[in-house]
Amino acid sequence: MRDILYRGLFDDAALFPPGNAPMAEALPAHRAHRAALRAHYVGPFLVSDARVAELRQVLRSEEDDHAPLTVVVTVPGGADAVAPAIEAVLADPALRLAGVEAAAAPGRVPAVASRLTAHLPEGVGGFVEVSRQADVRTELEALVGTGLHAKFRTGGLTPEAHPDEEELAAFLYTVVELGLSFKCTAGLHHAVRHRTDEGFEQHGFLNILVATAALLDGSPPKEAVGLLAERDGPRLAGLAAELTDTEAQKVRRTFRSFGTCSVTEPLEDLVVLGALPASRTH
Repeated sequence: MRDILYRGLFDDAALFPPGNAPMAEALPAHRAHRAALRAHYVGPFLVSDARVAELRQVLRSEEDDHAPLTVVVTVPGGADAVAPAIEAVLADPALRLAGVEAAAAPGRVPAVASRLTAHLPEGVGGFVEVSRQADVRTELEALVGTGLHAKFRTGGLTPEAHPDEEELAAFLYTVVELGLSFKCTAGLHHAVRHRTDEGFEQHGFLNILVATAALLDGSPPKEAVGLLAERDGPRLAGLAAELTDTEAQKVRRTFRSFGTCSVTEPLEDLVVLGALPASRTH
């Protein structure tokens, strides 16, 4: 049973919608994830730049000693907010900065990328959130050669916030064609594509993994569209299990991770599908 596809895939976005967990709950829950067997699959703790001060205050109030908390800071304010966000994290020895995710308004990817390149410490990953309202291909082309990764929004609190299969497949195809890598944010609550009680069509992270694998193998965007639309969980799990270790590693070098407000729910999906043993996810 191969788990290369899922190692470090689930960034802990408990602070973000729709979970909106209080900091005093999200932080100990993250530490519990990192102390459990499921730590193998759990990525960094995500925090917005607006809440770094709150996080630092909670850390100072803790009675027990802990190793520095690995965090990724999100920066919705664009280029001008990048440097202050980085400085706020680096100023606290209780934090270890693993990544910075900065949003770019349409046409502003070069400016955001330039600011990240100028201020990112060595070894810290940089992600530029590409606007769905922009010419996505042009925006992605601006990242080529920068060493930065793309970030794409796959959901939200309205139907319009969810890209359809064609839009997401076009993004994935362009990323692969340009030799870039990406992460996703919002809307990937389950392994397999589904319709929510609110009527939202939400993508499955397993669909995206399998579609990315197909594109890396030279498949056309049309095949990726079909895989993103697939609702047969066992079929998707079977396709994922057929990947060799080399293929799985290649997929994960391209699809880096995604933010999820619940770490346990997506892992439970994989257990139900037989993709992971229950003993590894508790």
